[in-house]
Amino acid sequence: MFHIREIELVHWDFWRRFTVPLDAQIITIVGPNGSGKTTLLDALRTLFALRCSGKREFRRYVRRANAGVAWIRATVANRPGPTGKRPFFPCLKDDITLACRIKRAGGDWIREYVIEDGIVPIEVLDESTQWAGLRDYQTRLAYAGLTPAIAKVLALEQGDTDKLCEYTPRALLDLVFDVFGDKEVLDNYQAARSEQQTALRELESLALDLEKLRAQAEAKRLEADRYLEWRDLARETQALEAEIIPRLEVAELVRETGEARAKLRGDKVETRERVASLARAQARLAELDVERGGAKEQVSHAKAALAEHEHVWLAARDRLRDLERLVSERDALRERVGREHGADAVASEEEASAAFAAADTARSEVRALKARFEEVTEQLRQARDKAGPPQEADVRRFRGELSAAGIEHVALAEITEVTDPAWQGAVEAILRPYRSLLLLEREDDRYEAWALGERERFRHFLVAERAPCPGPMPGSLLEVVRFAGDPPRWLADLLNRIRRIESADAARKLPKDQDWITPDGYHRERRGARHLGVPHEFWFGALARTARVDNLNTEVRDLDARLQAAQKRQDEADARLRACREKLLGLQAAELMLARAPEFEAAANELPAARAALAQAERDRDAAKAEVQRCEESLRGVDIETNRRRDEERVAREALVRLNADARPQRLEQAARLMRLRSKRRGMPRHWLAAETQAGLAEQFNGLAGARNELARLKRRLTEGDWATDEQVLIVRDKLKLELDARERDYGERNAYCERTRVLVDDARSAYIAKLRATVRQYGKNLRALGDLAGIHVECPTPLLENDDLALHTAGLEVQFDFDQKGIQTLNDGEASGGQQVMKSMILLVALLMDDARPGGFVFIDEPFAHLDVANIDRVGAFLRATRAQYLITTPVTHNANVFQPAQLTLVTRKKKGGEDWAPPIGVLRREI
Repeated sequence: MFHIREIELVHWDFWRRFTVPLDAQIITIVGPNGSGKTTLLDALRTLFALRCSGKREFRRYVRRANAGVAWIRATVANRPGPTGKRPFFPCLKDDITLACRIKRAGGDWIREYVIEDGIVPIEVLDESTQWAGLRDYQTRLAYAGLTPAIAKVLALEQGDTDKLCEYTPRALLDLVFDVFGDKEVLDNYQAARSEQQTALRELESLALDLEKLRAQAEAKRLEADRYLEWRDLARETQALEAEIIPRLEVAELVRETGEARAKLRGDKVETRERVASLARAQARLAELDVERGGAKEQVSHAKAALAEHEHVWLAARDRLRDLERLVSERDALRERVGREHGADAVASEEEASAAFAAADTARSEVRALKARFEEVTEQLRQARDKAGPPQEADVRRFRGELSAAGIEHVALAEITEVTDPAWQGAVEAILRPYRSLLLLEREDDRYEAWALGERERFRHFLVAERAPCPGPMPGSLLEVVRFAGDPPRWLADLLNRIRRIESADAARKLPKDQDWITPDGYHRERRGARHLGVPHEFWFGALARTARVDNLNTEVRDLDARLQAAQKRQDEADARLRACREKLLGLQAAELMLARAPEFEAAANELPAARAALAQAERDRDAAKAEVQRCEESLRGVDIETNRRRDEERVAREALVRLNADARPQRLEQAARLMRLRSKRRGMPRHWLAAETQAGLAEQFNGLAGARNELARLKRRLTEGDWATDEQVLIVRDKLKLELDARERDYGERNAYCERTRVLVDDARSAYIAKLRATVRQYGKNLRALGDLAGIHVECPTPLLENDDLALHTAGLEVQFDFDQKGIQTLNDGEASGGQQVMKSMILLVALLMDDARPGGFVFIDEPFAHLDVANIDRVGAFLRATRAQYLITTPVTHNANVFQPAQLTLVTRKKKGGEDWAPPIGVLRREI
C-alpha cells in the first residue's frame, strides 16, 4: 500500500487554499475542539472515496465555502514493492497525484476523480480529460492496496479507535478474509454451491410432479377404499338385521331378568339395613343428649375465662391511660415554660431532651463499635498466626465440644492447599458445600462424635473414613490441589473425576460422560451443566488466607475510623447536655421539669411497653372470645347432628314403607319378562345362545342399544354417503400404483446426482477452508509480530473449521491478549482498560496492513490518546514508531505533551475568528532529527 506525501485543499469548509506536507511516518494533528482536525481527516477520506465521520458528508464542507468548485489534491508514493510492482501501475514515477474535484451540477454537488503520473498542480489538472467516476476510482485504489475491507476500517468514527476490539469473532474473521483471502477459492466454492442448489431445485421440481402423481394414486386408492368400505358396510348391515340384534335381544332379556332377580334380593337386604339404621339413629340420639350437656358446661367455663381476660385488659388500659397522662403533664409543663420564660426556654428544654437522647445513642454506638473492633482484631490476629480459615459460630462451638470430649479432629480447609491460583475460584466453587467438613483423626471416635453431632444438631459432615490421596489424573482438578493429610476418599475421587478446561466450547473434544469445569466455575456433571459461581471469600489455601488478612485489615481500619468519629460525637453530645442543664437552672417551671425528668422519661420509656401489654391483653381477650365462640359452635354442632339423626330416623321409616309398597309390582313384572325370553329363544341355533359368544357381541356393540344405534348409523351412512359402487376402481388403482413406482425410481436416480454435487461442494468447501486457515495463520503471524513490538503477548488460535456450512457460518477468530502477564483477555471481554482497548485495536488494525506484497499503508486515528495515562501514551507512541505504517493522529490541546513524542510532523489547526470569512491555514511543525 502507498504513503501520502502532501495534501492541498481549496475551498474546503472554511479554508480558502493551503498546502501541508504529510511526508512523515507519524503525523499529529493538534488543535482545540472545533478547529478542524476531523475536517482535515474527512478531506482525506473524501479523496480516497471513504465515508466521512459521523453523519457528515462532503457536501457539508463544500457548502460552507460558498464557492462553485472545491479541490482536494494529494501527492502519494508510487514506489515498487517487494515484488517489483508499483501500486498505481501503469504510472511509473515514484510520486503520483490524486485529485478530487467537487462542483455544483443541477442543484447538487458531484465528485470527479483523477490519477496523474508525477506531481501535477491543480491548474493543470483542471484541464485534464482523464476524470473518472467513483466506482472506477475505487477499483484503481483497491489495486493499489486500498481494498474495500481496509476502507471500512479507515472510516472509523471519531473517538472510536478501540472499535476493532469490539468486533465479534465472526465479524473479525470476515474482515481478515476480505483483506487477505483468495477471491478465486471463494468463487469456486460459491459456484459449487450454486450448482448444488440448481440440482436441488430440479430435484424439488421432480419431487413436485411425483407428489402430484402420488396424490392421483392416493385419490384412486381412496376411491377403491370407499368401494371396499361400501361393500363391508352392506355386509355388516345384513348381519346386524338377521343375526346380531336378535341374539342381543335375548341376551338383554337374560341380563334384565338377572338384574330384576338381584334387585328383589337387594330389596330384602335393604329392608334389613333400614331396620338396623333406624335402631342406630335412635341409639345415637340418646348419646347426643349426653354430649349436649357437656357442651353447655364448656361454654360456661369459656365465658368465665373471658371475664378474667376482660379484667386484665381493663388493668392494662388503665396503666396506659396513666402513662399517657404523665406524658401529657410533661407536655403541659413545656407549654408553661413557654408561657413563663418564652419560646427560648421551651427550645432549651427540648434541646436538653434531645441532647440526653443523643448522648445515650452515642454511648450505645461506641459500645457496639468497641465490641466489633475487638472481635475483628482477634480474627485478624488468628488469621496472621495462620490459625486456619474462618469458621461459623455453630462450627466453632461444636469443635469446642469435640475438643472437650478428647476427640482429635481437623477441618478440611486446614489441610487443603490450591497450587494454581488460576484455578482457585473453580476449586472454591466445587468445595463450597464442604467448607466446614470436619475430619476425625481416629476412626474409633466416630460413634462418640456422631452422638455429639446428633445432640447439637450439627449440620455439617463428620468424616471418619480417610485414605491416602491417590495420584492425580493429568488435567484433573485434583492436579492443582494438595492435601496436608489424608482426605476422604470420595472427595479425592470427586476432584480426580473433574477435568479442567478453558471454556465450555472445549468440551466438544471430551467423552460424553466426562465431568469438567471452567476457571470461572461453569461445571458439568451427570445431572447436566450449570454455573456454580466463584465465591467472593476464599477458604482454601494460602491465597484464601492472604485475601482474608487483607479484608480484615481493611475492616479494622474502617472500624477504627468509625470508632474515633463515634467517640467524638459522644464527647460533643455530653458537652451539649451539660450546657443545656446549666442553661435551664434558675427557671422555676424548667426546674420542675428537670426535677420530674426521670419520672417523665420513665413514663415515656414505659409507654411502648404499656401499649404492647394492652395489645397482648386485647389478643388474649380476643382468643378467649374465640374460645367462647368455638364452644358455642360445638354446641350448635351437637344440635345440628341431633337434627340430622332425627332426619335419618324419619328417612329409614319412610324407606321401609316404600319397600313394602314396591315389592308386589316388581314380582309381576319379572314373571312377564320370563315369558318373553322363552318366546324369543325358540328356533335359535344352540351356539347362538352360548354365553361366551353373547358376551363377546355385547362387548363389541356395547349392548342391544349400541347394536341398534350401529344399524341405524350404517343405514344412514349407506344412504347419505358418496360411495363408489363400481368394482373397476380397483383396476385403475393398481395401474396408477405401477406408474408411481416407475416415477419414484427416476426420482432416486436424480437424488443420486444431487449427492454427487454435494461431494463437489464438500471438496470446494475444503479448499476454501484450507485458504481460510492459511489466511488466519498469516494474520496471527502479523498479530504476534506487532505484539512483540508492543511488549504484549498475543495469541490467535486457528478457529475450529469443519467441512460444514453451519460450522463455517459460526466460526470466529478468538484473538487473546496478555498485558503485563496479568491474564488472558479476549476481544471485548469488559476486563480491559481504555489504554488496553486502544492497544488491542491498533494491533488488530495494523496487522491488516501488513502484507508482504504491499507493505506500508496509512491509518487515520481520531484521538487515540483520549483514555490513556502518561505511561500508556508513551507505550502507544513506541508501538507506532516500531511499525512501518503511516499514521495521521488527531489530539486536542488538553492532552499530555507526551502525545507529541512519537510524531515527526505536527499540524496545528486554529478556529476561524468571528467576522472573518476564512479560517487561518494549518500550521506545520517538523521535528529535526
